[in-house]
Amino acid sequence: MASKMDHPIDNRHAQASLEHFRQLLHAHMAKKGLRSTDQRRLIIETFFQSPNHVSIEELLAQVRVQDPRVGYATVYRTLKLLTECGVAFERRFGDGLTRYELADDSHHHDHLICVECGEITEFEEPRIEDLQEEVAAQYGFELRSHKHEMYGVCPKCRKKPRRN
Repeated sequence: MASKMDHPIDNRHAQASLEHFRQLLHAHMAKKGLRSTDQRRLIIETFFQSPNHVSIEELLAQVRVQDPRVGYATVYRTLKLLTECGVAFERRFGDGLTRYELADDSHHHDHLICVECGEITEFEEPRIEDLQEEVAAQYGFELRSHKHEMYGVCPKCRKKPRRN
């Protein structure tokens, strides 16, 4: 499944953010008494360099380019660890796969998901954010988080001839 960002991320910000995530993970692992193995480090660094919305299978394929001995269970457990300590978010977009993305709270975005090819387009729209806050306030609701997903057909799939 492809993932597309409509906005470039400043590389210095991205590196600072990754260092913050590494520190969070290190502290969490120390608290839990977990070791930092070569395979775990490879999986984590590969995840950090992967596009958003990577599945376990996609990450496993990327990691195995570097180390063919890495198993599915190791990737699964490492992604669960990243999620548990707040470094990654799990996302489910209705296609039966669990996907993972960096938990960058400073960079909130929403998703457009193509129901035909599965492409995920991230977008930011301040008007949507403002409206959500207004609706929450109208109902006396303190908004802590949200996710906004819209499902439809992307421009590439709309251009494809329909089969009957």
